Amino acid sequence: MRLFTFFIFALFAISGCTSKPDGIQPVRDFRLDRYLGTWYEIARLPHSFEEGLTQVTATYSLADDGSVKVINRGFDSEDNKWDEAEGKALFVEDEQTAHLKVSFFGPFYASYVVIALDEDYQYAMVTGPDRDYLWILSRNPSMQEDLLRSLVSKAEGLGYDTGKLIYVKQDMHRAE
Repeated sequence: MRLFTFFIFALFAISGCTSKPDGIQPVRDFRLDRYLGTWYEIARLPHSFEEGLTQVTATYSLADDGSVKVINRGFDSEDNKWDEAEGKALFVEDEQTAHLKVSFFGPFYASYVVIALDEDYQYAMVTGPDRDYLWILSRNPSMQEDLLRSLVSKAEGLGYDTGKLIYVKQDMHRAE
């Protein structure tokens, strides 16, 4: 429940912020059908709505209304339980541009911009409306060190404060 509460708080704080950071371009030729499924959070910039959470995943599926169903899940070790938040995402531009808006509470949306994605859709780097938001995601609970270093370096080159990155514990998940 804490995750859900913090997502609501965060969305109120950034509601209406569906823009992208200056100088940041979303991935083009995006294929939603290939992006759907479960992603493991490898690293993130700190935010209150994910504070203390490990084992974080995001699962995307197509909803009946054509939107993208989003389920974010993480383990709260302080409360020794799983927290989950469900939301929906819609494209901001066309469906081939990886710039979406995500809502976990009613009409309040926040920006979700995929800024790096490999051709096999095995890793992604995502930002929000400004450079205070960054996530490095993988289809597997772990990522090769050289690939992670490369993504962190790319993020730093784009102006993100990578010194603040939190590397997310994923030891409760098995490599698939």
